[in-house]
Amino acid sequence: MQFAENVYDVAIIGGGISGTALLYTLSNYTNIDRIALIEKNPGVALVNSHKTSNSQTLHFGDIETNYTLEKAGKVNRAATLVKNYLLRNDSSREIHSKYHKMVLAIGKEETAELRARYEEFKSLFPQLRLIERGEIELLEPNVVKGRAADEEILALYTEEGYTIDFQKLAESFLQKSMVNQQKTIDLMLGTRVKKIEKEGEIYQVETEKEAIAAKVVVFTAGAYSLLFAKTLGYGKDYALLNVAGSFYLAPGVLNGKVYTVQLKKIPFAAIHGDPEVHDASQTRFGPTAKVTPLLEQGKYTTFLDYLRTAGLSIAAFLSFFNILSEPAILKYVVMNFIYDIPFLGKWLFVKEVRKIVPSIKLSEVQLAQGYGGIRPQIVNLKTRRLEMGEAKILGENILFNITPSPGASTCLQNAEYDTETIVSFLGEGYSFEKDRFEQELIEQRVFAQVG
Repeated sequence: MQFAENVYDVAIIGGGISGTALLYTLSNYTNIDRIALIEKNPGVALVNSHKTSNSQTLHFGDIETNYTLEKAGKVNRAATLVKNYLLRNDSSREIHSKYHKMVLAIGKEETAELRARYEEFKSLFPQLRLIERGEIELLEPNVVKGRAADEEILALYTEEGYTIDFQKLAESFLQKSMVNQQKTIDLMLGTRVKKIEKEGEIYQVETEKEAIAAKVVVFTAGAYSLLFAKTLGYGKDYALLNVAGSFYLAPGVLNGKVYTVQLKKIPFAAIHGDPEVHDASQTRFGPTAKVTPLLEQGKYTTFLDYLRTAGLSIAAFLSFFNILSEPAILKYVVMNFIYDIPFLGKWLFVKEVRKIVPSIKLSEVQLAQGYGGIRPQIVNLKTRRLEMGEAKILGENILFNITPSPGASTCLQNAEYDTETIVSFLGEGYSFEKDRFEQELIEQRVFAQVG
């Protein structure tokens, strides 16, 4: 490896929504002077953060029925940071759109579950309301049209539904970072990292184009973060069960977001419908969730890299077997493979869509070509179970972030946590203006400023 002499304080590897959020936080709220952002693609947020690769939703935990009250509290705080950033910086709504949202319960069991959930969650989300069939029909006529008159339905509803183009949000973070003329911030696009080594107290990062050096390195590269962690001896107790999501498009049959009650024992999102972020004339349904041995959707050259993240070990095989032998998960996985079968898959998927829009026709729903991304679901090889939420692997002056859903919603909170860690790594003389960060992105007075 060619050793670099010019040393950055921090090198961020991965320019998606998480990497750019961290760059924004470091550049605006710390006295860290020299930062490099390395991204293998020609622009930021072109993989899982691209608007066609994710559900374009800002998750607060209010209508996500697989969230406990504790998790919803944490996610709500994190999503509020992003919401307030948008309110301060996107008054023209080039990055986001605002729609109402609801989670729809069908039948006695689900409606009873939703009533109980409302009682538990209403103090955390005071704008959340229970609405009956009549109000559902006023807000979302197509949810009621064609539904049996005696079918019991109920919804948890709020006007606070944010649909986000996370690629544009990442570009905004980048723009707000680069305007700071008092700092050296180098953006290295189209630059793939080949190797990283620790030489004394400094990390040497070899790329296709050049070698750079950094005191602290942070990986925000999704599934690739674990791949690089393992090359440095970290993350040995983790593997990834990657899930590829696809979407279907239909005419604008929904006025806002309509989610369904989460399937029990299933860690992946239930099918839901959302207006496209900048085009309410189209409704997106999904996602499907197909287990895939790839690090990127459709890139078969990443198969060997995936095997390196999993590790060809007995522990990995036993963990995957333990997870996939759970009847509910196995059925779910098989069904999502079937969704890819021409005609049959679409026909079965539309049956699920009709739980939301009973009158939708098969001909109205089309596979969204080119849509879909990879969700790196973390597997703990010690417990042989899936771990919900983000994984953060800490090493010696190095951080590895693996951020499945709702990683985009928690990007600024992750950046906040990482910034605190980075400052502690760098030591004396470095500081994080956390009070100003929270004042600008959490305090309610933000709403008065932007109206």
